[in-house]
Amino acid sequence: MKSILRTTSVLALTAGLLPVMPAFADMDAATAFLDAEIERSVLSRADQEAEMQWFIDAAEPYQGMEIRVVSETITTHEYEANVLAPAFTAITGIQVTHDLIGEGDVVERLQTQMQTGENIYDAYVNDSDLIGTHWRYQQVRNLTDWIAGEGADVTSPTLNLDDFIGLDFTTGPDGKLYQMPTQQFANLYWFRYDWFTDEKNMADFEAEYGYPLGVPVNWTAYEQIAEFFTGRDLSHMGHEGDVYGHMDYGRRDPSLGWRFTDAWMSMAGMGDVGEPNGLPVDEWGIRVNDDSQPVGSCVARGGATNGPAAVYAIEKYTDWLTSYAPPAAAGMNFSESGPIPSQGGIAQQMFWYTAFTADMVGEGAAAVLNEDGSPRWRMAPSPHGVYWEEGMKIGYQDAGSWTLMQSTPVDRAQAAWLYAQFVTSMTVDLEKSHAGLTFIRESTINHESFTERAPNLGGLVEFYRSPARLQWSPTGTNVPDYPRLAQLWWQNIGDASSGALSAQEALDNLCAEQERVLERLERSGVQGDLGPVLNEEMDPEFWLSQPGSPKAELENEDEQPMTVSYDELIQSWQ
Repeated sequence: MKSILRTTSVLALTAGLLPVMPAFADMDAATAFLDAEIERSVLSRADQEAEMQWFIDAAEPYQGMEIRVVSETITTHEYEANVLAPAFTAITGIQVTHDLIGEGDVVERLQTQMQTGENIYDAYVNDSDLIGTHWRYQQVRNLTDWIAGEGADVTSPTLNLDDFIGLDFTTGPDGKLYQMPTQQFANLYWFRYDWFTDEKNMADFEAEYGYPLGVPVNWTAYEQIAEFFTGRDLSHMGHEGDVYGHMDYGRRDPSLGWRFTDAWMSMAGMGDVGEPNGLPVDEWGIRVNDDSQPVGSCVARGGATNGPAAVYAIEKYTDWLTSYAPPAAAGMNFSESGPIPSQGGIAQQMFWYTAFTADMVGEGAAAVLNEDGSPRWRMAPSPHGVYWEEGMKIGYQDAGSWTLMQSTPVDRAQAAWLYAQFVTSMTVDLEKSHAGLTFIRESTINHESFTERAPNLGGLVEFYRSPARLQWSPTGTNVPDYPRLAQLWWQNIGDASSGALSAQEALDNLCAEQERVLERLERSGVQGDLGPVLNEEMDPEFWLSQPGSPKAELENEDEQPMTVSYDELIQSWQ
């Protein structure tokens, strides 16, 4: 109820109850916003008011300007667009329109702006997956130079970049900061803690498989747990209806691409050792040389996109989707599949984004909540595949980040930068994080309000407070043109998920198409000394016999299954 009152109060700022765009901005609108919305903050009320006064003063030259920004549609960005944007307008006099569209559409519009120079949006919340693109093309303003130059007068003295946890993801090899995170979420393992700790389930599982039911450490254990729960009668726990041991999605859709580029291949063990991304071969299977220039994707050029570990990763995905997930899952996309575990019939999901946490504790999640609102589920690190080795990246972390294009006029970029700082400011970030549960600041993660709330968030707070979070990272700098290359993944892997092609055939096509893009970039020279320089093709066996990735096929792709106790895992994090 309180969230409804808060939202209503803030929307009143734009409904004529308070001036929307005062002729001379003052603290009245800011005070109303703080009273209505900011119940919790890492700053004192006096410091909040001082920060708001700075925004008022800095925005004065831009009063009356109308700007447009865009992000994908997730709970955090809905909060920004519906609560923080109207408040910013009322406080500063800058009219901001914050559009919410699909992630693929965000990338498409950004790509169009890069290609045409037309200023479609004044700022983008753009995944840091494009860091390799931005660093090479130099079509976005690097924020290091921006803050020291044209953005100096509109950069808040309380921005406190050192408090952000994801700046490594948005910094290029040149040491420049290209984007500023506004939300982050990880890809973790989700499971029904109540089912896993039920005495009958535990006894039956150990009797059948010979080891304890628990959080799977490797893919063999995950597969056996999926087999155990699929079709299981859980009426002894009061559950009626079908039970499935796995959840995923398979529709040939842009979201199928990031299902794999978001570190599925590194979880299988396809790439090289290295954090935040494998070097020289990353989780896309792209190899780079010592100068960070891409040199190949197929095994014949030293890449790994169509190597044995990648084939293993796709075959496990298709086998599990067919054998252990609800039949409808194969026809779903990311957005459609996301709410399914909250309906109560799924035992576990390896590839689960913590961005769904807010929905998993909401009104529509009664089937997976206890009567007191505490969760019947938990989250934990995802298990790794048989080709994975210690020191490799083990999971994906999304870092949706504010991005300013070079093609945006300076004054519009300055006004948009003010808005970007407002929605990530220390005044509002704690409240925003309680709404969307996508952490970007250390001070927010460690705030006492999240210590109090942690028991109801299934391990999310513990994960973000632990050093384990450092092993989860977005796409790195090996990928030279994310918009062009990302679309190839869903188009080709869609052929494998539908059964039209085998995993090997689909991946052979994918790596060949990736290399055609790399060849075009090499010929064009648009990325200069940072662009691709492809290796000559060789017998794949040459590369498979070398240390590291690409890795030769294992004689046995099943390993000794291993699980850990969730409660012991959480204690180790603490």
